[in-house]
Parts: sequence; structure tokens; C-alpha cells
Amino acid sequence: QVRLRESGGGLVQPGGSLRLSCVASISIFSFNHMGWYRQAPGKERELVATITSGEINYADSVKGRFTISRESARNTMSLQMNSLKPEDTAVYYCNGGGRDGYWGQGTQVTVSS
Repeated sequence: QVRLRESGGGLVQPGGSLRLSCVASISIFSFNHMGWYRQAPGKERELVATITSGEINYADSVKGRFTISRESARNTMSLQMNSLKPEDTAVYYCNGGGRDGYWGQGTQVTVSS
């Protein structure tokens, strides 16, 4: 059974940083597509950053502030989030295999003073 588990969320002040991690129960390179998505209260889940066939894509709202990466030795995908804004507040989900693939349980990120 494939499992994805996120960690690293929390409460941070505007301008601060957080690093999210997603550990997979299988090799992360088993997935052609992996990514981070987020869902704020009352809004639909949206793409944050993805890696598809080695190509990286970011939502316009996070370009220049967030960095997605993978570490095969630890079967881990990470999201480094800098210069956080209140509008980044959401539950962040790790995904492997696209929207019909596998999802983690989510980790809450709250940006507030």
C-alpha cells in the first residue's frame, strides 16, 4: 500500500519560513508526477508546485518564494517556503501520481502575526 506522510507545518509570522517534507512508502521516482497542493478554508484545492518528468512547475503566487525538491535517498519530497504571506495559510497536501493518485493526510500551515 502506497502511503505519503507530510510533516513540517505550523504557525509562522508573515515573512517567515517553513519547510514541508513528504515521505513516501515507495521510491519517489516511482511517480512520474509528484507535487504539493493546498486548500484554504472555503476554497478549492490548488496546485502549489509540481515535478513532472523532471520538469518543475510553480503556481504564479509562489514563484520566487517556494522551492520544491526531491531526495531519493530518503524517499522524500520537500517544499521550502520563504517570505510567507497570510494568504499562504492552508492545509498543504503531498501528491504522488496526479489528482487520481495518492495523497497524504495534509499538514496545516498558518501565517499570522
